[in-house]
Amino acid sequence: MVCATSGYTAFSMPGDIAYFVYMAIFALVIGSYVLRTYRGRMGTMVQQAVIWVLIFLAAVIIFGFKEQLQRQLFPSQSVMISEDIISLTRARDGHFYADMLANGVLVEFVIDTGASDIVLATQDAARAGISLERLMYLGIAETANGEVRTAQATLDTLEFSGMRDRNVRVYVSEGQMSISLLGMAYLRRFDRIEILDDTLLLHR
Repeated sequence: MVCATSGYTAFSMPGDIAYFVYMAIFALVIGSYVLRTYRGRMGTMVQQAVIWVLIFLAAVIIFGFKEQLQRQLFPSQSVMISEDIISLTRARDGHFYADMLANGVLVEFVIDTGASDIVLATQDAARAGISLERLMYLGIAETANGEVRTAQATLDTLEFSGMRDRNVRVYVSEGQMSISLLGMAYLRRFDRIEILDDTLLLHR
């Protein structure tokens, strides 16, 4: 667009071009400052630039995997208070997690009182020895990401802090899940469930 005002001609550039020009000028100013500061010390400049790039990449990686790192660094602990009570501590993300043995394989579950059943993530089902090729995905489950198809399967054993159940019905999700869900189908096996501040007590 061309417009005449006060005896001169001004050009209004599209937003993308203007942004590119602005960033180019900004980069030129910063680059000129860096070159003046490190004149004669290019080796030092390159070394420090590499260090800052590595710091930036590390920050990006940590942010991207912060939930997994939190669970690794600050895992929730399941403690058998007595032979009839299991205690779980709330994790930093506000959820309760339980490490259980599914067919003898360690699987991490998030306790979800809004879920009806025990839903295994595909990777956990495979590790527990469930043949994924033989599954028939006839069911539907509601998840945070929408509806996913599920297939019924059976675990020979499901063990939690010394308490073992046999022939446990589970569902395997066809969709992508980062962690398996422990729903009410399992929690109803306990006589009483209590939440005291950041502690979940399961009475059996």
